Amino acid sequence: MNQSLNKLLATFNDALDHSIEKSQLHTQLEESMIYSLKAGGKRVRPLLLLATLDMLQPKSEDKGLNTAIALEMIHTYSLIHDDLPAMDDDNLRRGKPTNHKVYGEWLAILAGDALLTKAFEYISNDTTLSAETRIQLVSALSLASGHQGMVGGQTLDMQSESKAVDLSTLEQIHMHKTGALIRFAIEAATIIAHVDNDIQKQLITFANHLGIIFQIKDDLLDLFGTTEALGKQTGSDDMNDKSTYVTLLGREKAESILAQHVEEAEQILSTLSQTYNTENLDYLLKLFYQRQN
Repeated sequence: MNQSLNKLLATFNDALDHSIEKSQLHTQLEESMIYSLKAGGKRVRPLLLLATLDMLQPKSEDKGLNTAIALEMIHTYSLIHDDLPAMDDDNLRRGKPTNHKVYGEWLAILAGDALLTKAFEYISNDTTLSAETRIQLVSALSLASGHQGMVGGQTLDMQSESKAVDLSTLEQIHMHKTGALIRFAIEAATIIAHVDNDIQKQLITFANHLGIIFQIKDDLLDLFGTTEALGKQTGSDDMNDKSTYVTLLGREKAESILAQHVEEAEQILSTLSQTYNTENLDYLLKLFYQRQN
């Protein structure tokens, strides 16, 4: 990772370390929240937000920090709930036991609930942004994470288990389940930076490609990666009888579609590079399709 992204990541991780304060209730809730929030990961969503904002409005990443934390909280809550026995029933996440394996199911559920609500507290209390900008961000994040976004995609995914689904349905699942929060990361930066509609449209199209790239790569790694490299159980999609890009299209076709989306994303960055320094987004794009975990 280059120096600029390392600096953004260090700033984000430092802020994240102080994001959950102790309550007066003296329960294990905060401990459970922090366990999953600090379990590691590449932080690609907050990095996307901060890198895009830095591209559009250099040296203004502080304005995006609280929104980036809120986004990571939403993402983390979704992982805690996804891992539960009622859904994917996973025992390992980022190389560590999943939240419910450490704290039990009921506390894992409540930790996810608390992270979800804490996210909106973080944005609504962000005094570095105008009230109008905060309302736009809360609205966009609600849409991305709710029944028309991530939760809706997860529901369609669960309903599709043990069923033959077509490519269109699979794309709908992942456009919402995976793509919605990736799209929000970039959309949030455009909201904070107050860019014009044309730039916003190009960046959101870029984000849509990223979402598909991330998911196809995930599907490939689930079948052809290793548990040691991934930090989670491989073959879980097959065990849960889920359709993926690989099971539906075969490895060669899935890799071909992946390459096509990479090329189209690169073309968007090439156009944007005439006005902006796209170095960090170029790096993150490569991270998405070259990653091994």
